Amino acid sequence: MNNSTTNSQSTNLQTADVVICGAGIAGVAAAHWLTVEHGIKRVVLVDERAPLTLTSDKSTEAYRNWWLDPDGAMMALMNRSIDLLEAVAHRTDNRIRLNRRGYLYATANPHRAAQFWRQMAQAEKLGAGEMRFHTGAPTDPTYRPPARQGFQHEPGGADLITDPTLIRTHFPFLSEETIAVLHARRCGWFSGYQLGMTLLEETRAHGAEIITGRVTGVRLEKNRVRGVTVAAAGGTATIATETFVNAAGPFLKNVGQMMGIDLPVFSELHLKVSIKDRLGIIPRDAPLTIWTDPQRLPWSSEAREFLAADAESRWLLSEFPGTLHFRPEGEGDSPVVLMLFPYHTEPVAEVFPLSTDPNYPEVVLRGMVTMVPAMAAYLQRMPQPYVDGGYYTKTKENRPLVGALPVDGGFVIGALSGFGLMASLAAGELLAASVTGSTLPPYAAAFAPNRYDDPEYRQFLQSLSDENQL
Repeated sequence: MNNSTTNSQSTNLQTADVVICGAGIAGVAAAHWLTVEHGIKRVVLVDERAPLTLTSDKSTEAYRNWWLDPDGAMMALMNRSIDLLEAVAHRTDNRIRLNRRGYLYATANPHRAAQFWRQMAQAEKLGAGEMRFHTGAPTDPTYRPPARQGFQHEPGGADLITDPTLIRTHFPFLSEETIAVLHARRCGWFSGYQLGMTLLEETRAHGAEIITGRVTGVRLEKNRVRGVTVAAAGGTATIATETFVNAAGPFLKNVGQMMGIDLPVFSELHLKVSIKDRLGIIPRDAPLTIWTDPQRLPWSSEAREFLAADAESRWLLSEFPGTLHFRPEGEGDSPVVLMLFPYHTEPVAEVFPLSTDPNYPEVVLRGMVTMVPAMAAYLQRMPQPYVDGGYYTKTKENRPLVGALPVDGGFVIGALSGFGLMASLAAGELLAASVTGSTLPPYAAAFAPNRYDDPEYRQFLQSLSDENQL
């Protein structure tokens, strides 16, 4: 391993209490906690791109506390992060435009509906809040639709609706085959850019610096961080420091290797497509809505015959996973709808600019027709799609890595997968507590990098499933 760079165009030596590699939402949140909350003055963020522009600004910007891991660690982390999101919203007059529309999980499958019942009981035990059931019985509680804007005075917990009349009344856009919807309520979305800029402004006001450059090496002495080399426009400089934080997002593994550490992460490419819903098919007050059933795309018989004849297109006739979801985007009269369908989730190399699937917009639209049949009106003439996305860098159990590394002074905050924005505040808090030696929350061990050394945790991994993992 090369712990330093051989390029020495500049010999200027700088010092820092903490150097953070990566100015995405994870690095910015970590810097915010270190400076604003813990009073550390000399914090340096290093990134060759403008802050928050690699993957943080490609997010769906949604959040949820609906996590059903048996130990409740993810639920606890997200509940804490949502507490902190709401605190930011309160003190900034909701600059981040936080709402609580909820996540609406929909199914046409009786077995999935039964699974919703089981999940409700589990979620309440784990701390999601009160569960309410709406079956059409006279004694049922009143279902309360979410407010279009804001988050205060909205219910928590979840509502399970199996009354078909109630489903049609509140969600008439869904397929008539829908037999159950699970409306998780402490969920919604917000402006990730405004959150990031709020944190960044406050962080810089407390003395943190941003260097536009690339970390090219970490200098170690006797398994201890002693410095970080940075290649920037003015040449290469060494920043003397004893604390280095790897917050490199999709480059987490590469930066870990600079310390001789092979982080257990991989990346998936996740895309989203946005269109202008000129026909107003998707209500502007709709929750983030997920079709949880596997499906086969609706093709005409002629199209099926054509696709089946070509080995390269035959995959379009296969079964697709139950992961399709959408939400309205924009304020006021915006007609934009964001749609996501993660059907290719194999590990890939992190390459920029992204390589996108040319079939993606049509596949997503056809999948939408299964959930929202009126979307078929766009099949003949699809509105101009806009496709972007980023990498979900994740661990095998899809839990983050936050905490100390097996190099003294080395830390990591990453593998935030598709939940980076929603988890950023609690993850940043946890990282800062690890760096400063402060009291750690009870869930810290579930995200520590050394958790795989624990035989009990390795056994625990066998109990995890991919339920509700988007």
